Amino acid sequence: MMMQSTQHAAGAPHAAGPGPTQEYLTFTLGGEEYGVDILKVQEIRGYEKPTAIANAPAFIKGVVNLRGTIVPIVDMRIRFNLGTAEYDQFTVVIILNVAGRVVGMVVDAVSDVIGLSAEQMRPAPDFSSAFDTQYITGLGTVEDRMLILIDIEKLMTGAEMALMDSATH
Repeated sequence: MMMQSTQHAAGAPHAAGPGPTQEYLTFTLGGEEYGVDILKVQEIRGYEKPTAIANAPAFIKGVVNLRGTIVPIVDMRIRFNLGTAEYDQFTVVIILNVAGRVVGMVVDAVSDVIGLSAEQMRPAPDFSSAFDTQYITGLGTVEDRMLILIDIEKLMTGAEMALMDSATH
């Protein structure tokens, strides 16, 4: 009886795992896989053509009415200069709640939700100032997959996105 109790106690720390994990919703853009904090995700919807807004930047495809809320739709392939956006049956819109505002993000496809421990995350590499990495929080590794982790709040609230109240005209 004493031996069983000792074995159980010794096995308990191992069962706890490598430490706390942060969960990311992973999605694809072009040939790369990205991740955003799952806590920012409100829902995932199929792509529907938004209503275009005059004089909006090219990456803002327009707006949709989501149960009475007007939601701007950002095409991430255009925003990240990843070539022409193709819309098909796999194209989805991730509805995010960022800085108290609801925003839609068009991506090629949603993969899954992945929990990453601190050991699986690496800082973003340093590149020249010509290559903007300020929205990349790091790189996550899961088996043979590499995820580009995006600070979606920083990206969506940036002045060039023109989504938040940055200036009054």
